Amino acid sequence: MISCLSLSSYSFCEKIALKKYRRCVKWGCIKRPQVVSGAKKDGFGLRVFVLSDLHTDYPENMAWVRSLSTKRHDKDVLLVAGDVAEMYDNFILTMSLLKERFDYVFFVPGNHDLWCRWETEDFDSLEKLNKLLDACKQLGVETNPAVIDGLGIIPLFSWYHESFDREDDIVGIRIPSLDMACKDFHACKWPGNLSNRDSSLALYFDSMNEKNQNTVKRIQSTCSQIITFSHFVPRQELCPEKRMLFYPNLPKIIGSDWLEDRIRSIHGVESSSFACHVFGHTHFCWDAVVDGIRYVQAPLAYPRERKRRMNGGTLSISQMSDAATNRSFVRVSDQEMASCAWFRCNRSKSDSSLQVCNGLTRTEILRACSHNEHVLEAWDV
Repeated sequence: MISCLSLSSYSFCEKIALKKYRRCVKWGCIKRPQVVSGAKKDGFGLRVFVLSDLHTDYPENMAWVRSLSTKRHDKDVLLVAGDVAEMYDNFILTMSLLKERFDYVFFVPGNHDLWCRWETEDFDSLEKLNKLLDACKQLGVETNPAVIDGLGIIPLFSWYHESFDREDDIVGIRIPSLDMACKDFHACKWPGNLSNRDSSLALYFDSMNEKNQNTVKRIQSTCSQIITFSHFVPRQELCPEKRMLFYPNLPKIIGSDWLEDRIRSIHGVESSSFACHVFGHTHFCWDAVVDGIRYVQAPLAYPRERKRRMNGGTLSISQMSDAATNRSFVRVSDQEMASCAWFRCNRSKSDSSLQVCNGLTRTEILRACSHNEHVLEAWDV
C-alpha cells in the first residue's frame, strides 16, 4: 500500500502535480511506507538511529550534537552515514560526543571527511582516511560489520563515478562544470593512480569492502534483519530528476553502481520486508522502497538548509506500519533527535520484525524538488 502525508496547504497547481506524482508512484517500483498511529515509546526492542551529513565545522551543527541527551540514548545504536566534519579535530570531537551518548556508534566516511584543505599535517585523502579509521577504533566507533542484539549492521565504503548518471543531460542552458560545482576535485588529494575523473575511486572504495566478506556471510547466515549503510547514493532513482535540480549534473557526482550491486548481494536480488539501506550525501530527506529495499536518508545538513527548509523540511517523528509483516511502530517525542531516522527491532518470539521510523520523512518528492536551490550550496561552491 502506498501512503503519503496529506498537504492541505498546497496550491492548486501543486495539487495537480502531486496527483500526477502519486499516479506515477503507483505504476512504478517506488513505494512509500504507510503512516499510522501506533505503539508506545517504551515498546520492547533495540533502537537504531540514523544520521548523515552532520557538517560540524558549522558551530550551529556542533551545538546540535552537544545538545543531545547523555542519558536518553545510552542503550541505542547510531549509524553515521558520512560527512561528519572537514577538519580532523572537529571530526574527533563530534565522534567523541556521539560515543558518549550512544551505546554503539557506526561510521562510514563521506567526501567532506576526506578534504585536506585546512589540515595542519601534510597528508593525502587516503592517509587521512586511515587516520580517521584509526581514530574511530580508539574511540570505540565501529567501521566494520557487526551484529548487535541479533541485528546485522554492515557499513559499506563507496565513492561516486560520473558514469553512474544515465539520465539524458539537460541541453540549451549553460551548466557549470563538475570542477566548478564540486569542491572534491580540489579539496581532496589522491595518489597518482586515483582520480575523480574516472571510475578508479569508486572501484578502490568498493574493493575496501572485500576484507569483510567472511563477516558479511556470517551475518547473512545468522541474522534475519540487516541494515546496510553508505555515504553515497546507490541508485539514481534516489535523487530528483535533472529538470528539478538547480545543478542538473548533480547525478554525476553522487553515486556508484558497484555500491548498489554490493547492497543487492547482501540483501538479495528479490530482497525481503526487512531489507534497508541508509545513505547520505545529497542532503535530500528520503524514504522510499525501490525493488524491495527500503532506502532512507536523514541528513542534518547545513544550517542554512534547515532554516530555509531546503532539504524537504523536518517533520515530527511518524509511526509507520506494514500489515504484511505485522510491524508495530513507535512514536518518539524527543525533539532533539528530530533530524534522525530511527529503527526499532523487536525481540519477542511472536514478532522479530525490523521497524523503521523516520524523523525526517519528506512530505513529498515534489516539495523537496520545489526547494532544490540548496543543491549547488550543498557542494560549498
